[in-house]
Amino acid sequence: MSEPVAEKLDRFWTPANLVTLSRLAMAPVLLLLANRGMPRAFVLVLTVSLVTDIVDGKLARWLGQASRWGARLDSWADLATYASVPLCAYWLRPDLVHSEAGTFWAIVAAFAVPITYGFIKYGTLTSYHTRGAVIAAYLIGGATVIVFAGGPTWPLRIAAAVLVAAELEEIAITTVLPRPVTMVRSIGVARRIRRERFADLEE
Repeated sequence: MSEPVAEKLDRFWTPANLVTLSRLAMAPVLLLLANRGMPRAFVLVLTVSLVTDIVDGKLARWLGQASRWGARLDSWADLATYASVPLCAYWLRPDLVHSEAGTFWAIVAAFAVPITYGFIKYGTLTSYHTRGAVIAAYLIGGATVIVFAGGPTWPLRIAAAVLVAAELEEIAITTVLPRPVTMVRSIGVARRIRRERFADLEE
């Protein structure tokens, strides 16, 4: 094995990326548990998945191993998790899907539309990790656990509103940036990046 390839593999198999890969592997487990009607096990695995979503980024920064590849891997894990949860909700809580149809479809659209828009424009998944998206992810995750555990639905409605606002910002970022950029914390940062990196495209 050549040294450059070995170095690339070393950068990939970091503790943070391994945590992210574990979250990616949990997505089919969530589907299996929901399909078999095992709500308690589902809530447990979902909680672990959401915790790893917090841990991997903090671990990467703490170890100085944050990378563009790690950010993209995190986006794939997010996509796998968020794509599986609506189907899990339909299997485990069809009553919730019907009674909270507006909230449910707002969440689905908020996840799907920015990803689709970014993929059409760039041919790859976007990986911005904006402050708003991070806050929304925490709120959605916590509210989802509460709802599946039999709690009230109002936290989910609040989380959905925050999520829609955050994803509208991500759409704006994709519109502003002519090429994909990872770790863009806000639309203001996106505008600055456009001025500094892509000024030649505006001439």
